[in-house]
Amino acid sequence: MRVELENLSKRWGNAVGTDSINLDIHDGEFVVFLGPSGCGKTTTLLMIAGIYKPTEGFIRFDDRIVNHVAPKDRNVGMVFQSYALYPHMTVFQNISYPLKLKKIPKEEMQEQAQRAADMMGIGHLMDRKPAQLSGGQQQRVALGRALVKQPDLLLFDEPLSNLDARLRLTMRGEIKRLQLESGITSIYVTHDQVEAMTMADRIAVMKEGKLQAYSPPDELYDQPRTLFVAGFVGNPPMNFLDVEVDRESGEYHARREGFDITVAADRGAKAAGRGRVTLGIRPEDVTLADEGVPGETYVVEPLGRDDLLDVRIGDASVRVLADPTLGLKIGQAVKLEFSTHKVQFFDSATEQSLLWAD
Repeated sequence: MRVELENLSKRWGNAVGTDSINLDIHDGEFVVFLGPSGCGKTTTLLMIAGIYKPTEGFIRFDDRIVNHVAPKDRNVGMVFQSYALYPHMTVFQNISYPLKLKKIPKEEMQEQAQRAADMMGIGHLMDRKPAQLSGGQQQRVALGRALVKQPDLLLFDEPLSNLDARLRLTMRGEIKRLQLESGITSIYVTHDQVEAMTMADRIAVMKEGKLQAYSPPDELYDQPRTLFVAGFVGNPPMNFLDVEVDRESGEYHARREGFDITVAADRGAKAAGRGRVTLGIRPEDVTLADEGVPGETYVVEPLGRDDLLDVRIGDASVRVLADPTLGLKIGQAVKLEFSTHKVQFFDSATEQSLLWAD
């Protein structure tokens, strides 16, 4: 099922939940709403589910406007952060509850519930109650309950937030696999950009109720349209430095006190002559070298495969990923080399990209 949001807004008096959201979600697509707390992602999801009514705008399922269609008539499956299982019911009763409401015959209901449970790997737990299950098992029950009704649309509201890191990794893969196999259009809300990057076909980045970007993960990462998107997507986050870009002897230089690098001509030309602009570069695009910008190691954070260094260049801070076998210490002098073809530039006033803005 295709989902279209047209100028979708939600307000409570002077409080703005969402402001003129426009999105087109393709049939069978897995779309993630990503952003910090309070950005409007769950509000948007609840309007799609029918739990909230829009203040303005339209929600279309295929070509049908569903603004005033009751939640029970939208054929939507929803999985919550809290699991929302009935504690007095068994796994079977929880999974089959949507079928019971539809008055499905008992034998057919048992067959469909067992099939959904087996798909989730919990077919052997049908007689247990939620209190007898782990967090991951409870989440699988909630997902099975959403799937058993054979919805046209699956909605996920931060479903993995209560799980430990290892189980989150497993469940991310399970949810994505199930979605691909079922072909059900899915919308997933999270503040975790790793979840978004690994699961989504496209990501809608939101901030303060406004849509900031809507693109595939690799495009968001490599071609961020705004300073906010550049800083929010990616872990460790992108480095930002205030610089001025000038052309000198046919080369473009980005400079600030204690910092002077040559940048690729196609990028430097768009930032030159604008006065102060914001340079952005990801930690993996900065390397330690024998020649380069001098700095001093301020913090060393061991991450296992890499060390994350905080290197101070004058009053600026640059994060760098380094080989842990180098054994770098706090206070050690280093030199940094910047990948000239990976540098981003943003207008310091508007925070819009100077490279990728429409």
